[in-house]
Amino acid sequence: MAVAMGVTNAPLKDMDEWDDFLTGRYKEGKSEAEFRQYDAEANPGVAEFYRLNHEHQTLDYVLAKEKQYFGLDKGQKSIWEAAEFLNTLVDDSDPDTDLTQIEHLLQTSEAIRKDGHPRWFVLTGFIHDLGKVLCLWGEPQWGVVGDTFPVGCAYSKDIVFPEYFKANPDYCKPELQTKYGIYAPNCGLDKVHMSFGHDGYIGEVMKNYMPEESLYMLRYHSFYSAHRHGAYRHLMSDHDVKMLDWVNKFNVYDLYSKGHTKPNLAELKPYYDDLFAEFFPAKIAW
Repeated sequence: MAVAMGVTNAPLKDMDEWDDFLTGRYKEGKSEAEFRQYDAEANPGVAEFYRLNHEHQTLDYVLAKEKQYFGLDKGQKSIWEAAEFLNTLVDDSDPDTDLTQIEHLLQTSEAIRKDGHPRWFVLTGFIHDLGKVLCLWGEPQWGVVGDTFPVGCAYSKDIVFPEYFKANPDYCKPELQTKYGIYAPNCGLDKVHMSFGHDGYIGEVMKNYMPEESLYMLRYHSFYSAHRHGAYRHLMSDHDVKMLDWVNKFNVYDLYSKGHTKPNLAELKPYYDDLFAEFFPAKIAW
């Protein structure tokens, strides 16, 4: 049975609204002043989404969700089964798109493939949004998508809608609002707790299967304050800074690969069957 988005705890009418916001906000060549103007004129649903996200993504919330999901005890699924499960995430109120979730994934991966990138890069394009199955396990949209950011330290001004953090309980805890907070200088992103969502979750699912470059793409593709604005360098190792180059290479496809032509699943399936078999066993833990 399909799960309709936009019913409970859903300030966005659908996931496409979130994608459209990202594409506009991070348009190549947009100045800092234009970013802020775009935010101020954002769809009210997006603004409400971020109000909830910034209010509720506390350090305690993140630690609890990591404990809940990072044990990967939601069952065994193949990649196709996970994608088909994600396909039940639909918006029954949106008459303007008839693309399935799988077709959205294929648009990204096929754009990467067309440009001649390695097979692991193509695969990353297909799997990067599979973590959105969190919505199907009852997680609200503000806990699944959105710009990600470190918790447990001061919030960057470069995070979208930073004014909404004033409602977050951690904002009133001085020990969590210093530059480094609970972290050591240049401790490395692997030591940093990011706001919870599909990025971190899919990174955990794939950590035993994908190369390190791919895992950075998966875990940090929504960490826009860092890879677009240079924030949080004081928490990163030199290795993190280098690896963010891969995240930037990926985000071109993540933001701008959506097109009007439907991918032909029947024609593409043999290629992806072979690709999945190269990197994964028949089923993996979710």
